[in-house]
Amino acid sequence: MTSRYRLRSYLAGATAARTADEMSAPALLLLGLAVTGSARSAALLYAGLTISAAAGGLVLGALLDRSDRPGRLLGWALTGYAAGLAVIAVSLGRLPLGAVAGVAVLAGSLAPSLTGGWTSRLPDVLASDRLSRGYALDAATYSAAVLAGLVAAAAGPGWAMAAVTILLLLAAPAAWRLPARPARATLRARPALRADLRAGLTAIISARPLLRITLCSVVAYLGVPMLVVACPLLGQRYLGGAARGALLLSVLAAASLAATAALARWPPRLPPDITFVAATALAGCAYLALALAPRTAWVIAAVAVAGVADGPQLAAIFAIRHRETPRRLRGQVFTTAASLKITAGAIGAAVAGRLAGHSAALVLTVAAGTQGAALLAFALASVPRRPCARPPLAGPATAGRG
Repeated sequence: MTSRYRLRSYLAGATAARTADEMSAPALLLLGLAVTGSARSAALLYAGLTISAAAGGLVLGALLDRSDRPGRLLGWALTGYAAGLAVIAVSLGRLPLGAVAGVAVLAGSLAPSLTGGWTSRLPDVLASDRLSRGYALDAATYSAAVLAGLVAAAAGPGWAMAAVTILLLLAAPAAWRLPARPARATLRARPALRADLRAGLTAIISARPLLRITLCSVVAYLGVPMLVVACPLLGQRYLGGAARGALLLSVLAAASLAATAALARWPPRLPPDITFVAATALAGCAYLALALAPRTAWVIAAVAVAGVADGPQLAAIFAIRHRETPRRLRGQVFTTAASLKITAGAIGAAVAGRLAGHSAALVLTVAAGTQGAALLAFALASVPRRPCARPPLAGPATAGRG
């Protein structure tokens, strides 16, 4: 009964944190535009919030791995992120833009606590035989967050920023109560932080399956913001208005939520690597179908298929990371991977923004290409390495040969 309560508490906290994550960037963009009247200033704030995530995830993950009470550290990170966003909302228009952007950079370094930071703690909550279902439910919180975020964002940027702060503060107690680690023998046995950081990076680079899923998931994620950017264009063309593109995002999130719920109820017997390949291929086909869509029903169906692919793909990524990561480095690997995906999301959105002036079809074709590139990278990284040829040992017949 205790583990069941803990899982519910974990999922409630994760959903609140990820809803805040989904809302924070668009709310900040809209607030920046409303206060400054400049799209360039709003983009600067968005860039500040996302650019520091890569470095922040690595350091935050190392600290989580070193902590005997990682839940408390996670709770403080959520509170710090909420405080940073609140300072931005209050000071925007009152302080110089550079100072506000600096606060966004500091707050953004804590953003991986909302994603990989939470997921890295799931093995502390569930036994290993229940983790497959747990990762599927964890992936479902992202889809639920998108749905809730779409509803809340409609209230306007000011209310959305307030909702983000409240959600983060509501998630902090659930993080704080996460199980502690067993007590360690001595503090002297703990390596230096620099050594831990080096060990985390080495774990990702040296473990081939872990490097493969990290690289391929980042490449595949480039296409997700491209689909998001294309939705208003699809709404304008097929649904009678750009604002109705939010309906397509709702279909995407609902389909993803349904797929991950089904995955949690009936876990597949296939290895997560195969699930990732199948889901990525399905996503690529859905993006390409959207690019070629002849009518409205086709668009809605293709968006739903993209959602069906999204949930299982994410659950498979979590399962592979868990399988390939040493327990003592799990926080680093999960938060670093989350940081890289945040960066990839910013890049994908920027590329889609440049392409959106041409057509939605072009944006979606490039998005489909990212899924193909991820599959190609997965295939190439799966080819067994050839053993290095060694010269024959010197013997009576070869000892004198140069």
